[in-house]
Amino acid sequence: DTRHVLTGSADNSCRLWDCETGKQLALVKTSSAVRTCGFDFGGNIIMFSTDKQMGYQCFVSFFDLRDPSQIENNEPYMKIPCSDSKITSAVWGPLGEFIIAGHENGELNQFSAKSGEQLSNIKEHTKQINDIQTSRDMTMFITASKDNTAKLFDCTSLEHLKTFRTERPVNSAALSPIFDHVVLGGGQEAMDVTTTSTRIGKFEARFFHLAFEEEFGRVKGHFGPINSVAFHPDGKSYSSGGEDGYVRIHYFDPQYFEFEFEA
Repeated sequence: DTRHVLTGSADNSCRLWDCETGKQLALVKTSSAVRTCGFDFGGNIIMFSTDKQMGYQCFVSFFDLRDPSQIENNEPYMKIPCSDSKITSAVWGPLGEFIIAGHENGELNQFSAKSGEQLSNIKEHTKQINDIQTSRDMTMFITASKDNTAKLFDCTSLEHLKTFRTERPVNSAALSPIFDHVVLGGGQEAMDVTTTSTRIGKFEARFFHLAFEEEFGRVKGHFGPINSVAFHPDGKSYSSGGEDGYVRIHYFDPQYFEFEFEA
């Protein structure tokens, strides 16, 4: 219900905030940086993953906010170790039954939120998964990877459905809530940007058709790699955040909606 926001940070903590007042409601201290976090379907259970660093391995921790003692004692009701490859992005699946985790080596896993067991595992990407976002009805999710592709999967079966190809690392990908459209954001690694021409940098947001996998539009503006993209819940605008320090909010033209409905 958007009352609370959850943040995970490289300061080795995960924090719960009141959206309206900015007051901190809960603090969970961790042994290493928090890479990804999220609320379940009902907003009562949170999960977050920590990095493999400083001698600590990667863990996914689950806390039930209805039990204050878990936060006070810093004791999650469940903790799943990920020894093989650290988690770089994770989201909750439909109805909060499991989480979908993307790894540094390109693997995707489903972990049960009740037992912690690994429900399924696939490897469709060849490099790190940078971002995972679900469709509005939670039936599908899209991944963004360093292997220059974004891929669409079924949330429950992890079946690979579509691939969207570019010639640069994809840092973020989002699904439109009203059309069969996908927006991708990415670019070169930040450390490589200064050594090449801005024309080669390719920092546009790129739009693909969900079913046909064809690119139909690009939006320029950022002068550094795009790290994050998101559609507005009403589908009439999207935002992108870049390495250049800007968040850009773009509103679609009225023709965008007319064209889609005619098509």
